[in-house]
Amino acid sequence: MKPDRPTPPRAADRLLEWFVAPHLLETLQGDLHEEFAYQVERIGESRAQWRYWRDVLGFVRPYVMKREKSEYSNPTNADMIRSYIKIALRNLWRSKGYAAVNVVGLSVAFCICLFLFLVAYRQLTFDSFHKDGDRIFQTYFFSNDPDRVSRTGGMPLPLTPALKGEHPEIEAAARVMSGRTSLVEYRGKYFDKMVVQTDPDFLKLFSFPLLKGSREVALRDLSSIVISETMAKAVFADEDPIGKRLLIGSDKKQYIVTGIIADSPDNSSIHYDALARIETAPNYQNDKDSWQAITHWVFIKVAPQVDQAAFEARLKPFTQKYFAGTVQDLIKKGAKADERGDVFALRLQKLANVHFDRDVSDGKGAPIALIYVLIGIAVFILSIACINFINMSIARSFTRAKEVGVRKSLGALRNQLFVQIWSESTFICLLGFIIGAALIYLLIGTFNSTFQTKFTLTHAFQPGFIAWMVGVFLLVTLVAGGYPAWQMAKFNAVEVLKGKVSLKRPGLLRNSLIVTQFAMSTLLACCTIIAIQQVDYMRQQPVGFDKEQVISIPVGNQANGRQVLGRLRNRLANDPTVLAVTGTSINLGKGKDRVTSRSTFGFTYKGKQIVTDWLLVDYDYLKTLNIKPLAGRDFDPAYAVDSVNRVVVTESMAKLIDAKHPIGAFIKDDSDTTGLKTEIIGVIPDFHLYSVADEARPIAMHLSNREDIHYIFVRVATQSLAQSMDRMKQIWREVAPQSEFLGSFLDENVDGWYQNEEAMSKIFSLAASIAMLLSCLGLFAIALLVIEQRTKEIGIRKVLGASVPNIVVTLSRDFVKLVLIALAIAVPLAWLGMQKWLDNYAERITISIWIFVGVGVAAILVALATVSFHSIKAALMNPVKSLRSE
Repeated sequence: MKPDRPTPPRAADRLLEWFVAPHLLETLQGDLHEEFAYQVERIGESRAQWRYWRDVLGFVRPYVMKREKSEYSNPTNADMIRSYIKIALRNLWRSKGYAAVNVVGLSVAFCICLFLFLVAYRQLTFDSFHKDGDRIFQTYFFSNDPDRVSRTGGMPLPLTPALKGEHPEIEAAARVMSGRTSLVEYRGKYFDKMVVQTDPDFLKLFSFPLLKGSREVALRDLSSIVISETMAKAVFADEDPIGKRLLIGSDKKQYIVTGIIADSPDNSSIHYDALARIETAPNYQNDKDSWQAITHWVFIKVAPQVDQAAFEARLKPFTQKYFAGTVQDLIKKGAKADERGDVFALRLQKLANVHFDRDVSDGKGAPIALIYVLIGIAVFILSIACINFINMSIARSFTRAKEVGVRKSLGALRNQLFVQIWSESTFICLLGFIIGAALIYLLIGTFNSTFQTKFTLTHAFQPGFIAWMVGVFLLVTLVAGGYPAWQMAKFNAVEVLKGKVSLKRPGLLRNSLIVTQFAMSTLLACCTIIAIQQVDYMRQQPVGFDKEQVISIPVGNQANGRQVLGRLRNRLANDPTVLAVTGTSINLGKGKDRVTSRSTFGFTYKGKQIVTDWLLVDYDYLKTLNIKPLAGRDFDPAYAVDSVNRVVVTESMAKLIDAKHPIGAFIKDDSDTTGLKTEIIGVIPDFHLYSVADEARPIAMHLSNREDIHYIFVRVATQSLAQSMDRMKQIWREVAPQSEFLGSFLDENVDGWYQNEEAMSKIFSLAASIAMLLSCLGLFAIALLVIEQRTKEIGIRKVLGASVPNIVVTLSRDFVKLVLIALAIAVPLAWLGMQKWLDNYAERITISIWIFVGVGVAAILVALATVSFHSIKAALMNPVKSLRSE
């Protein structure tokens, strides 16, 4: 059998292609190849290759010297830069596969990171636009109750005047009372607008631009109102709003527009359509001197140089003065002072943290820990992409070693080689960054719909975010591109040309990178599975009421809820597909109006501090939700007194007041001297008025003919769900033509409770998938690097009788060990981190060891599948070729 024709060194042929004119190249290469074949037969292949290199260098040296002179004589001239770019593009074009893999990996990583950094940046910059924001705080109460340590931002109405009067270091203080939207009327036109009741100091505290009017006098009078720019355009169109009169609320209270304020930014914790004086709020006159009426939040601005901790210490006498009864009640209950010596205290929350604190301010933002998790995921994915880049660059460095050696032997300096090789890496990073940004433009709609956000590209053009991302890009370029370039520039020219190129301790570097990659990937995979299981577990938990077949309809502000409820009952009275109709003040879950509200009632009963959810309901509430009373009865139209001081309570509420026979028992506030008592007429099982993730409070349901109905529930028959929603929409046009129909099924609303958790699980799933994909690409590159270095070893093993399976096992064994090390690092971290996350939930899963076992087996199988591609290919190679390769 005729042996294969010997092949001259490819690197030498590339050198000819770079420097010799195309019309001379073919003839010159032909002659050199013939001479090489002759020398192989005469003196052997190894010595013939050295002679081939000598001949090639003799032909190209004049071209090289001329080019090196123009390229390296002046490191700052334009010729050198053009040469770097030209050579970089030429090298990348000749290695299209290598460049494509790196560009794809980096573009995906940059896309994911830009999205996650955008989310994190927006959350972390909430309320950052206010001047002197570091001196603005929200007040909150700390209670070291032995049953449950609590923090609440609700404040009594007399607190702010007393606080400001007794502490001169407070420059400004404002009460902020916001709730549902109010009905605004102007010349026969009606609008739903959010009117926030506050104090005149609001305009001194916060830096929302006042477009018209004076900050000193805009809220001076009780009839004054400041409206937002958007509200001004919607209500007044082209008219000048200043001095115009508006009618607001069901009582049509008259206000005079005294100012126009800019719209609150979307990264503001306080949102408004209009600002009015808090003295105009309902029941203000009755509650203005009551230290039990918790109705609003309080923000203060302290003088410069006032330390938060020192000021909180000065608030202790204030707390003892006005809340002595509360402190004594807690001590009687067994409360102990905390590490700061407080049983009950008034403390301060920084404005920058208000958005994240749901206990203190009912913040709508994700928990701060989740934001850091998103940043960590972004860093993980970007790190894996960088590791891949480094791996593939190092793997490619062995194929380019002779090129580097030749360039160094012809006079190229180390820093010049570094810049040349780094420029190639920079170009790949830049291309990946541009493609990643383009993917964001294409996928932002999908991102918003998937994670229920409202991001626009305008967020990405904020100066702070641009600076952040430029810094990330430069860091990635420096790390991912600079390290391989630095290593290649250090190659010894003589050793390279002898074929003895190697990195110092390459095994340590390679092993560290693969362990890091798979540790990150398996960590994310474990967190993903646990998060998904927790969301599924919460959804499967009984909520205490029958959420199926119930339509929830927000009434809105342009209709009277009680009137609409009455009309709807009359209209559906004879409909066999409608089983029950009721009304309430609070929706269950998150409906299409996306409004979540909470009403609580606190009182002292027999020396015990009790806080309960205070729920307004109408007749048939229990029937509509299929809640069966444990004792007593439901509200009944046959009992006229049910609407006056009668309540139906949950089982936990009955236990809280220690009533052995709760039916007929009376609840009375110890501090109430009027003799007003509330009678319990029924006890029902506990149910979740809010998310299962939150700790359930006892509930007291009351009936009132004076309070507004905000939601209507309709239970329909099972055989006509789809038709019932369509029919309900038609009937709604008849009973409430002025109000938009926003009906939804209650089971859909309840799913909305877990929106944040579901978004987190989706983010984890996406991140884990991307991380595993990028890790496989990196492992692919590492396997290529290792197998190229062990080509002769594989040939020797085959010659000595090793089978293909034996060689595959030998080559894969080391990689499996590294994956096991990665699992040993990732599993404890995942367990600790997710245990801490699960501690935030009242109802939570127990983490199973089989999750980690399953992830570990999957990681090992993925690693084996990736490595086996190269292993099998190398094992099937002709051993003669393996032994002849250099």
